[in-house]
Amino acid sequence: MKKSFLVIIMIICFILFSNSLVVTYPNEYKMIKQFGEIIRVEKEPGISFKAPVIQSTTTLPNNIQIYDIPISDVITRDKKTMIADAFVLWRISDPIKFTRHLNGQIPQAQSRISASVFSSMKSVISNMDQMSIIENRNGKLDKDIKDNTGTSLNEYGIEILAIETKALDMPSDNKQAVYERMISERNNIAASYTAKGNSEAEKIKNNTEKEVKVMKSEANKNAEAIKAEGEAEYMKILSEAYNDNDKAEFYNFVRSLDAAKHSLNGNNKTLVLDKSSPLVQIFYEY
Repeated sequence: MKKSFLVIIMIICFILFSNSLVVTYPNEYKMIKQFGEIIRVEKEPGISFKAPVIQSTTTLPNNIQIYDIPISDVITRDKKTMIADAFVLWRISDPIKFTRHLNGQIPQAQSRISASVFSSMKSVISNMDQMSIIENRNGKLDKDIKDNTGTSLNEYGIEILAIETKALDMPSDNKQAVYERMISERNNIAASYTAKGNSEAEKIKNNTEKEVKVMKSEANKNAEAIKAEGEAEYMKILSEAYNDNDKAEFYNFVRSLDAAKHSLNGNNKTLVLDKSSPLVQIFYEY
């Protein structure tokens, strides 16, 4: 009887000891409850203790969760329908709030996340036209959606880490028409750029030609002035060189010979002059 009683006592002690152990793993929260009320949260991995029988534990994940939002239609600012497919990276930031407001249920949290993110996505996309949405698929659109979500889920102990759009496309029935319109718009933009470029090129060409004409005119003017100065200097030098009668007569003689030389063109070497010609008079004098 004593041995049996001792065995029973040991079994009861083992059960109580086992029931008082709380093992917390790195990817979870352990919440200690007493009569249904949370009295403590174990966030660090390891072993802790609780009062057996009167206290119980529940477990919540503390790692990053991924939730694939249901595909939905959104309307752009220019009244175009687009199909949005996105997912959310989130985590439980406050297990007490999460338990009190959502009963610690992941499906309820996903429902709140879906409603909040879809509302944010709808708000952001409704303020953008279709072309801007396509151009901002480099991450800016996702960031705007996340920023617009703000802290609306903090009261539920939920933290949104990232929102990623897997697909944001036009409905298949009008996709081809939209593509053709986009191509046409791009062609029109390209044509306007080309026309503007040609106009600017023509202005530059006209201005350049005008500047060249002005420069040529100025250069010709300066050349004529220099030429006139040279001729004046030349005449001054001649005047100084032949300022007496002997030098003047020699100069006239040389000039007459040059004139006679230039008159003998081709094979005809005969120069016929009238006796009254000044050139003949010079030759007669010599």
